Parts: sequence; C-alpha cells; structure tokens
Amino acid sequence: EVQLVESGGGLVQAGGSLRLSCAASGFTFDDYAVGWFRQAPGKGREGVSAISIRDDELYYLGSVKGRFTISGDDAKNTVYLQMNSLKPEDTAVYYCAAVSVRYGSTWYIRPDWPSTYDYWGQGTQVTVSS
Repeated sequence: EVQLVESGGGLVQAGGSLRLSCAASGFTFDDYAVGWFRQAPGKGREGVSAISIRDDELYYLGSVKGRFTISGDDAKNTVYLQMNSLKPEDTAVYYCAAVSVRYGSTWYIRPDWPSTYDYWGQGTQVTVSS
C-alpha cells in the first residue's frame, strides 16, 4: 500500500526558511515520481515542484524558482522541499503526491497537474507572516 506522510510545516516570518519532508512507503523512487502541491484558502491546488529521481527530471513553479529546492533520499525513501526566502503568498497547505512512471506517465508532460497523481498525503500547513 502506497502511503505518503508530510511533515515540517509551521509558522515562519517572511524571508525565513522551512524544509518539508514527504516520507514514502509502499513504493520505491525507481518507479515513482513525486510532486509537491499547495492549496491556499479559496484557491485551487497548485503544483509547486516535482521530481523523478530515476530520470533526474525536475519541475518548479515559476514563482518558486530560485527559492525552493526539491530533492530525494533513496535510502530514507523521502522527498524534501527546501523553501527559502519565504513570502506571505507562500502560505498554504502543502501536499506531496506520487505517481508510477514505470510504464510512462502524463507526469512527463504535466508534472504540475493534480490529476497526474494517484496517491496523496494528508498535507502540512505552512504559514508565512509578514
């Protein structure tokens, strides 16, 4: 059974940093791609970043490029999202999601679409104060 558990959210001042973790079980990164999404109150779910470790492919939302870094640790089966220079507009619930890419996937075309992913974590709140 595939499970994803996010952690690392919290309250931080603008300009600060947080590192989110997505601990995965039930699959290996050899076969799956992982994405980070966020959803602010009253808004849709937005793709922030994604990674396919097997292909060394990355995706970043334009507004987070240069501030956020996604990485994966095979040994710990965990994907991280390092968030620096945080802004109040980064405030949202952050979710990680996973999809198998073993036999191809729309992930290679649209890693930012929620519908691309089959498995989701429960989310972690990130609040950036001004």
